[in-house]
Amino acid sequence: MKKTYLALLNGILFFAGPMLGAPVPGNEHAANDSPGTESARPLNASAMAAAVAAAKGDALLEALLTELSRSYTHLKMDQVQAPYYIEYRVNDVDDYTAEAAYGALEQSQRVHVRILRVVVRIGDYKQDSYFSQGVGETNILPLDNDPIALRHQIWTATDEAYKSAGEAFAEKQAALKQFSSDPSAVDDFAKEPAVIALDPAVTLKFDQKEWKKTLEDVTELYKQYPEVQSSTASARFTGVNEYFVNSEGTVTRDGRATYSVQFNTAAQAADGMRVTRNPGWMVARAEELPSHDALMSDAKKTLETVVALRNAPIVEEEYRGPVLFAPDAADDIVASLIGQNVIGRKPQLGRPNRTTGSFASSYKTRVLPNFLSVVDDPTLKEFQGKSTVGSYDVDSEGVKAQRVTVIDNGTLTNYLVGRQPIRDFTVSNGHGRAAPGVFPAPGVGVLVVKSTDAQSPEALRQRALQIVADQGLPYAYRVDTLGPGNTPRLLYRVYAKDGHEELVRGAVFSELDVRAMRSDLIAAGDDPLVSNRSGGAPTTIISPSLLFGELEVKRADTSKDKLPEYPAPPLVASTSAKQNKGSD
Repeated sequence: MKKTYLALLNGILFFAGPMLGAPVPGNEHAANDSPGTESARPLNASAMAAAVAAAKGDALLEALLTELSRSYTHLKMDQVQAPYYIEYRVNDVDDYTAEAAYGALEQSQRVHVRILRVVVRIGDYKQDSYFSQGVGETNILPLDNDPIALRHQIWTATDEAYKSAGEAFAEKQAALKQFSSDPSAVDDFAKEPAVIALDPAVTLKFDQKEWKKTLEDVTELYKQYPEVQSSTASARFTGVNEYFVNSEGTVTRDGRATYSVQFNTAAQAADGMRVTRNPGWMVARAEELPSHDALMSDAKKTLETVVALRNAPIVEEEYRGPVLFAPDAADDIVASLIGQNVIGRKPQLGRPNRTTGSFASSYKTRVLPNFLSVVDDPTLKEFQGKSTVGSYDVDSEGVKAQRVTVIDNGTLTNYLVGRQPIRDFTVSNGHGRAAPGVFPAPGVGVLVVKSTDAQSPEALRQRALQIVADQGLPYAYRVDTLGPGNTPRLLYRVYAKDGHEELVRGAVFSELDVRAMRSDLIAAGDDPLVSNRSGGAPTTIISPSLLFGELEVKRADTSKDKLPEYPAPPLVASTSAKQNKGSD
């Protein structure tokens, strides 16, 4: 199991590429200098006293603080500046995964791992070494709370991070010489007050045996639907206790748990087109997951829609008119077209932009209709009785979570930022987020869309039908769920004549973008839905139904695979097979 997480960590390092860098050979820092040498630079005494007092009784925190003090006091190489800032972040991860297919369990494993990330910065807040390989080092820590073993791993990672910081600082200064000096340059790192916040550690609570049985039962339902080609289900339950200490005196422990279940099924239409469904459930409290019977009922409905999709007609070549997105589909649109664009990412060296993304130059301009506002509030633990996995008390950079209005009555008024400043945003607003072992970046917590003129779903439906009637169109479109790339999974024609609905397949939206959000979005519902999402750092999107006055729906230009050359195995096992299974 440990190998599994080591492989995961290697994957993190690979995808981060040169940002993480490779360890530098050698061992040259003066960590073993005696306290009386000239390299000794004590940390702020009052901050450290408070930090040590807060950590009392937690072996991991005590080891982190001991090495933090020792490294900050003595870390110095010849011809390299001493660090002005050091941070340690540890993610103590308890992770359970299980998967079943066609009524049989395929895997079940539980992994416990501690992932350390060390950042050493040289220079100062205005210009420092956080560049290229200087963004930190990652390592695996022991689990048994042996203080010497813990401190040794922390020490070696700190040594490597310091050497990498020295090389990165020299590389960065050389790179900056290619550009004209900027009189209004943005600092590299934002100063933040020390925070001491130790929440209780979280633990996973679930019945492993019961969930194995549930996954098997759910996937065995395929036997009732011979048209279905695949049926799998998975569960992933994760508890993460994040520890953070830095040389400014911040000490935090923030725990969170996520429980997710997903059901995947697919089939092929007679023309070879593949149709799929993959509904998921994700919550922060185990008791909110659907029961065995509720999950069985939802899975049956999913299988029935796959069979219906298989037999549904293909959309016409082109449609331009109103499209109503149900909350489940609207959450996907908000996540991709708003959530990804309100993040304040610092541009590359020499670039004058404020940030990146579609809203990079939209500060203080209108990006949505004026009846909509968007707030990111990671302090929101639940919404209308449902837990939010994107909530947290302190972010991955040791800054307290903050509620931020990013879009106010249609106008972009803020970006979500961490401790890496951008123009006009010189301090963090508590949105530095990170996966275990990965450098932090600004990100969404709990993103909520609000309307000053919310209407009922039926009122939105009638408005869409009135538009098509006025335009002489036979039907409008309603979208229940979306797939990758915001392609419709469950798409219905809603006929103007009598209001009946018809499921169709094979469609794409050709103009669903930020311009459409600004100009074609005409109404929002009063039916917000909590959509909890996995990822390096879990997020929550909460959006109501959204009605676009005009969107283009086109037939997808997708290849149709060949159908299987011979039938699937029989759905009823032979007598001998049943006897063999019973003897196991």
